[in-house]
Amino acid sequence: MATQTAYARSVLASPYFTRQLRRFTAVSLVTLFAFMLLSAFLTPFAYGFVTAFKDKEQIVRSAKGSILPLDPVRYRYPTFEYDGATREVYEVTIEGETQQWALIGRNEVSGQSTFVNIAQPDEPISLTGTTAIVGGRVVEGVSPTLLTRDLDLYKVPLEDGTRELALLDAGRRTSTFIDPDHPEAGPIVWEGRWRTLQPVMKFSPRTGNFKTAWEGINFPLLFRNTLIIAVTGMIGTLLSSTCVAYAFSRFPIPGKRVLFMVLIGTIILPKQVTLVPTYAFFSRIHWTGTWLPLIVPHFFANAYNVFLLRQYFLTLPREMDEAAMIDGAGPFRVLRSIIIPQSYPVLIAVGLFHFVYAWNDYFEPLIYLLGKPELQPITVGIQRFNFIYDQQPHLIQATALLGLILPVALFFAAQRFFMRGVVITGVEK
Repeated sequence: MATQTAYARSVLASPYFTRQLRRFTAVSLVTLFAFMLLSAFLTPFAYGFVTAFKDKEQIVRSAKGSILPLDPVRYRYPTFEYDGATREVYEVTIEGETQQWALIGRNEVSGQSTFVNIAQPDEPISLTGTTAIVGGRVVEGVSPTLLTRDLDLYKVPLEDGTRELALLDAGRRTSTFIDPDHPEAGPIVWEGRWRTLQPVMKFSPRTGNFKTAWEGINFPLLFRNTLIIAVTGMIGTLLSSTCVAYAFSRFPIPGKRVLFMVLIGTIILPKQVTLVPTYAFFSRIHWTGTWLPLIVPHFFANAYNVFLLRQYFLTLPREMDEAAMIDGAGPFRVLRSIIIPQSYPVLIAVGLFHFVYAWNDYFEPLIYLLGKPELQPITVGIQRFNFIYDQQPHLIQATALLGLILPVALFFAAQRFFMRGVVITGVEK
C-alpha cells in the first residue's frame, strides 16, 4: 500500500502530469466559455422560433414557466355514447320530472333537433323551438340546459398514487374530481387546495400562424421582389468586383497602391453621409419608385468585395497567368480560364455576402420604393405587417421565420465555401 501511495504521489508531482492537467483545464474553461456565449446568442432565436408556434393564450401561459406551446388536456363530462359516437348531454324538466337527454342530430335548415332520453335511448325525441314530441305526445315549454362541459385534468395525489383526474367542482378546501378512465365510478372528493396541483398539458403547436402571415403580407409577391433585387444585384457585384479586383491584383497601374487605399477608405464612409445627394440624383433622373437605385449601383463594384477578391487573387500563382499569355491568351481569357476557375470559394462567399445583405436591406428599399407596395421587398413588407399586428408577437415571429428560410438554407448549402472565403480573407461583411 505504501508503495502504491508513493507511486501515485510521484505521478501527480511529475511535470508531464502537471502539463496535461493544465492543458485539460484550459481547454475545458475555453469550451465552457464558448458554450455559454453560444447559448446566450442562440437563446433569443430559440425563443422566437418557439413563439412562432404559439397563440395568445399559450404566450400568456409561457410567462408562468411553460416555454413550449402547450395546451391543457381537457375531458368532456358528462357524455353519452350513442351509435358509436360521443354525444352531448342536456338536462330538461318535464312536468316536474328532471331528465337527461343526449343530442344525436340537428337540422340547421328546419331548426329541428333530435334527442334520446338516456334512460330510454330507443325512443328518439324531436324538438323544434320549445315544443318537443316525447313518447308520441306534444310537450310545450321545453328548454334543455347543456350539462356537458370540458373539464381540466390535474395530477392528483391519492392514497393509491398520483392519478390524472378531471376537476368537476373546485372548492377552497375540498374539490370534486372525475376519473376519465372510469367516469361510472362517480365523483371523487379530494381535500386540499386544487390550485397547487399540476395541470396535465399536451404539446399543441399552432402551425396556422404561418398561413396567416403568408396571406397577410402576400409573401409570394414579396419573395419574388426580394429575389429579383438580390439576384440581379449579386450578378452585378460579382461582375464588377471581379474585374476591379483582377486589375488591382495583376495589372501594373500607376499609383495602384494609392488608388486601392482610397477605395478601402470608402469602407469607413457612412451611407448616411451620401444619402441625401444620392437620393436627389436618383430622383432627378426619375429612378425613384423603381428597382434601379437598388440594383444599378452594385454594377460599379464595392470596396468590401473588391478587397475580398483581391486578397484571394494575390494568393494564386502568377506562373499560370504567364504560361497562358505565352500560349496567346489575353487578359480577359486569363481571367476567364485561369483566375475564375480557381476562385470559386471566394466568389461564392462574395455572392452569399451580397445576397444576404440585399435580402436584409430595409432602409434603402423603404425610401426608394415608398408608396409602391407592389415593388417592395420582404423586409419592408414584414415591417408593415408588424405595425398592423404589433400586439400579436406570435404572428410577428412567424413572418420573421418565413423571411429567414431562404438565407438560412443558402448558408447551410454553401457553408463550406462561405467559411473558407471568410478564413482566407479575414473579413466578414
